[in-house]
Amino acid sequence: MTAEGSVRAESPAGTESPVGIDELLERVREGLDRVEADAAHEAARAGEALLVDIRYAALRERDGLIPGALVVERNELEWRLDPQGSHRAPEATSHDLRVVIVCNEGYASSLAAASLRQLGLHRATDLVGGFQAWRAAGLPVTAPRVAGLPVTSRVSGHASGQAS
Repeated sequence: MTAEGSVRAESPAGTESPVGIDELLERVREGLDRVEADAAHEAARAGEALLVDIRYAALRERDGLIPGALVVERNELEWRLDPQGSHRAPEATSHDLRVVIVCNEGYASSLAAASLRQLGLHRATDLVGGFQAWRAAGLPVTAPRVAGLPVTSRVSGHASGQAS
């Protein structure tokens, strides 16, 4: 991983060569201090980390939500968490914010955390095993969405039609 947080593979001639997704994922994870479900839960409860759920809507509706997690679609993540961005979420207060990205099983979240690190969020990381590991650990999960009821943007008891 480079100083900027990007991953490069150099060929013998000094030019960049393609890497497969497995190698890319391995390299990205070398630069992350990934967290287990219990540690992520404690950090969020203590106000020391912001959990960000990037799972797509169908998975959130099927499996439920992590209470207190900020829901941000993956394709909006960098815009919503850039502390300098005009479209940032209110929670994106500084580059020092500890962000724990949650996907379904802990793969896409590693790549998303690396992308946030490129934006300067140097404490961004992800949840080992994703939402499925969180649920398997018996940690709090809201009930899956009932047809017709809105999903909250930040699970705290208020409903919002926006995907923050």
